[in-house]
Amino acid sequence: MVDCCHGGKIIVFPEDGSHWVNMQVILRKLHSHGHHLTVVRSFRSWYIKESSPIYTSITITPTHAEDVSAEFFKTLVERSLALRKMPTFLHFFEQQRDVTTVLKKFHGETLKLISTMLEDSPLMRRLHDAKFDLMLTDPAFPAGVLLAHYLHLPMVYNVRWLNAGEAHMAIAPTPLSYVPMYNSLLHDHMDVLQRVENFLRYLVSLLQERFVILPVYEELIKTHFPPGSDLLSMQRSADIWLMRVDFVFEFPRPTMPNVVYMGGFQCQPVQPLPKELETFMESSGEHGVVVMSLGAMVTALPREITEVIAATFAEIPQKVVWRYMGERPSSLGNNTLLLEWLPQNDLLGHPKTRAFVAHGGTNGIYEAIYHGIPVVGLPLLFDQFDNLLRLQVRGAARTVDLATLTSGEFLSALNDILNNPSYKQNIQRLSELHHDLPLSPLDSAIFWIEYVMRHKGAAHLRPEANNMPWYSYHSLDVVVVLLALCGTSLWASFFFCKLLYRKISKRKLKVD
Repeated sequence: MVDCCHGGKIIVFPEDGSHWVNMQVILRKLHSHGHHLTVVRSFRSWYIKESSPIYTSITITPTHAEDVSAEFFKTLVERSLALRKMPTFLHFFEQQRDVTTVLKKFHGETLKLISTMLEDSPLMRRLHDAKFDLMLTDPAFPAGVLLAHYLHLPMVYNVRWLNAGEAHMAIAPTPLSYVPMYNSLLHDHMDVLQRVENFLRYLVSLLQERFVILPVYEELIKTHFPPGSDLLSMQRSADIWLMRVDFVFEFPRPTMPNVVYMGGFQCQPVQPLPKELETFMESSGEHGVVVMSLGAMVTALPREITEVIAATFAEIPQKVVWRYMGERPSSLGNNTLLLEWLPQNDLLGHPKTRAFVAHGGTNGIYEAIYHGIPVVGLPLLFDQFDNLLRLQVRGAARTVDLATLTSGEFLSALNDILNNPSYKQNIQRLSELHHDLPLSPLDSAIFWIEYVMRHKGAAHLRPEANNMPWYSYHSLDVVVVLLALCGTSLWASFFFCKLLYRKISKRKLKVD
């Protein structure tokens, strides 16, 4: 690697939940390189602590902010399970309505957060006087984007999602014939009806972006930014997009020079387990252990589903480590250990681990790939369905539908993953490809962050498409010019033929 950029000042605007889990990995690495980090957080933050040995924090208290609690995510899970039981056509429309509701809620809270900051003149002067070198942000919601433009800072994204879809859509060509849309449950081999569905989902995402997301920030942008500013242009202007994607897992698609792929960067070599947990793992003998976790935001499932899962675990010879919060299931077997928190990465890397029962969050999926552990998928929300589909297409996972889950179905999936060697072989193949890189994903991410700091941006990597109106980007103006030329040529030819015909007709009349 080239010389580091020591002692830089970086302002970080993260997202909470599982997004913060992986952002912390980058911050720890940046801190070890000698950079000074300032993290902006809401006073209602779940996971972003006010005090930390690796960063200083700025805590914002938005006016009239609502608490996005665990109960809210519980409601989302229940609604998702209900949607899964609906006919396909009704499911699609109800799903889009729910997505619109969620977008309005989260973007409304983001607006309150960034408005509180921009209206606080002493805070803005303090941030401006701090002379930061860089904004590092997760642009799933655009508070960090808006603050970076207000402070005129170079910007690096830690990104997977943007507005109403996958972040590639905002910066790179997206051929809908083989690039599946978010939450479509489609892969890159689509028949004609699936391509029709994919196209309709693309149109819906554009409508959600134009009529749900952008209006939320219109008044704020008019008040605090120069005339002509717009959110989409601000979002596309990031110098480097650190994309949480590895094409070992994701379907290949077009990209851009300022997109850097770091899928799985949060995965770490295995650390020793606590003594009691290590003893439990070793006690599993030749059968090994199944690890289950539903991620950072969902702590428990509906009671009837929990009982089915617990009863099924009791039937298998493996031992089970289950991250679980709530009332102990009555059907729980003696082979199952319930923990409110577990060292997921270290458990997945343990030699006794045989399978991972997961909801399909990106962090868990990449940890499974990193350590070569096949997955039984229980998707609940958001991108989890698509993530598990990608792993299933590659023969490394099986997915079961929680909405209609039975003990027999879950047991069949578990036994298949545990006893069919093809799943283990396929996930180990993915793991080998994932590890075979000239530079680790995390080191690559740090290099590009410091690259932007050293060069005060990376404008030479940004495509000109960012500055083009949509009709020029799609060459519609060229089509209009060509049609006009064709039309003019046809009209001129017709007019010439008409004149020639009249002249010939006059000569014929004179001869007659």
